[in-house]
Amino acid sequence: MTSTPAVLHAADLAHRRAGEMLVTTTESVVGFRVVRVLGLVRGNTVRTRNLGQDFLAGLRNIVGGEVTQYTAMLSQSREQALDRMRAEALALGANAIIAMRLTTSTVMAGAAEILAYGTAVLLAPEE
Repeated sequence: MTSTPAVLHAADLAHRRAGEMLVTTTESVVGFRVVRVLGLVRGNTVRTRNLGQDFLAGLRNIVGGEVTQYTAMLSQSREQALDRMRAEALALGANAIIAMRLTTSTVMAGAAEILAYGTAVLLAPEE
């Protein structure tokens, strides 16, 4: 599955291709009503650091600045969690996910979980 932006404009909902989905952090979408709540959906991934990244991060810590290797790894992890959440919502027949949140937690030293969760719904234009 290819990644689509996590948050899209509500006006685009009616023109979505198969597999695309509106994902928003709000509890409602202007111009649309919730026809049916399909339930909680989530997607997660657990990532660990690697020795090479830790070495470069240690050097960056000495001179200061962004650790771009970690930034890229966390960005990819967020997108993977979002993709998995969208796939779960599509399997339920949803066309949107509302009240989406992202959270992280440490699983063990050097490993973190990124969890995306929200409410899968069917939206329809207000009349």
